[in-house]
Amino acid sequence: MPVTPMFPLEVAMLPGEELPLRIFEPRYSALVADCLAADDPAFGVVLIAAGREVGGGDSRSDVGAMAHITEVADFGDGRYRLRCVMGERIRVVEWQPDDPYPRAVVEEWPDEEGPAVAGDRVADVEDRIMAVFERIAEARGAQLSERDVLLGPFEPDIGKRLYTLASRVPMGQADRYAVLSAPTPAARLDALSEAVDTVAAMVEFQLSE
Repeated sequence: MPVTPMFPLEVAMLPGEELPLRIFEPRYSALVADCLAADDPAFGVVLIAAGREVGGGDSRSDVGAMAHITEVADFGDGRYRLRCVMGERIRVVEWQPDDPYPRAVVEEWPDEEGPAVAGDRVADVEDRIMAVFERIAEARGAQLSERDVLLGPFEPDIGKRLYTLASRVPMGQADRYAVLSAPTPAARLDALSEAVDTVAAMVEFQLSE
């Protein structure tokens, strides 16, 4: 298996999301230069589970996604501004030495087979997400956007639809990672449902203070 450039972040990025980056640290400047020289300029992104990436010593998660570079602004001296789109989910097989930047052997990890996901369960989660948005808008005296704007356009692939919904919910990184690392769409729906409950409870607690 080929070795893939890796970019650990303090955010669990989900497939389908956009990732803007400003690059100036020398080792990541080298990563970008190497990626841009490839046919498909892309690198893996994983969540930093503990510690901080700057200076090393971080603990990295083993499930992430590929970031495909779609726009580049090169300011010289190793400084870049990137626009990336998160693509296929990956699983780290083996971390390699950080020479000169984080690298790993990875494999693509598509959704595994599992129980069928009923459409009404997805609709229920969507309704609960909308209820959270409505509660926040009511408290702020703000007007709420249309449902399809808040929840994203229709996506027939349930697995991808759940990623999109999760990206709209202001959940913590542990919950985002639970959604990302769920092996099946059914497990992803369970993780998302729990995260929505947590966010709803947090919103109610904050508004009650």
